Amino acid sequence: MKRIAWIAGFLAVLGAWTAGCTGPTPPKPYPREQLMFLPGSHSLVWAVAPTVNISGQSHVDPLLQSDLVFQELQQVRGLTVIPVDRVVEVYASLRIDKVESEAQAENVCDLLGCDGLIVPTVSAYDPYDPPKMAASLQLFAKPGTVQQVQLLDPHELDRSPTVGDMDLPKPHRLVQVVGMYDAADGSVRAHADAYAVGRVDPNGPMGNREIYLDMSRYGGFVYHDLISQLLVDLKPDDLPY
Repeated sequence: MKRIAWIAGFLAVLGAWTAGCTGPTPPKPYPREQLMFLPGSHSLVWAVAPTVNISGQSHVDPLLQSDLVFQELQQVRGLTVIPVDRVVEVYASLRIDKVESEAQAENVCDLLGCDGLIVPTVSAYDPYDPPKMAASLQLFAKPGTVQQVQLLDPHELDRSPTVGDMDLPKPHRLVQVVGMYDAADGSVRAHADAYAVGRVDPNGPMGNREIYLDMSRYGGFVYHDLISQLLVDLKPDDLPY
């Protein structure tokens, strides 16, 4: 009887202890990344040019940087993106290394059948933790795809007796966004952490630090933020819809 009572008491204590213990911590959910949308109701086609490297760092790969821009632009709803290798082929056919004028950009767009050309530029590049990167994006939009009022010189109007009959040049649209992203800055890290949501494994050993330890991931964040600024500048009233 004593043995039975002892076993019953042990089982009771074991049951109470088990009930008081919590199970394994459930894994964190996998949230979705924030989406970007092209203003307006119609779609556009943009091409990505080879990146211009003025950072002084020879290990910056222009084509890799353009691929990062291409990947981020693909996340924009309403936008179709032509990869950099197609633009490189057009550059070779025109015997140019980079676009140096709006006329050249328009020519490239005509050959590719696209509405605009994105030209990335890297002006600072430091991959060591905390990483630092400065970059810009220039959008050369074909005339008629993004409208902008072109101001004329009043003196030219005064000298022309047939202003109403003259063929005015079609306006070009150049939109540029520039940013300096130093991960040592708290506000930059806040933006990078927001970008990491849905893009890094929340249960991985590094978590959000993956963004800061892999320069390709950090470059993706930089271009994502610049693209977000670019889309803000393209207000619906400016688009031909």
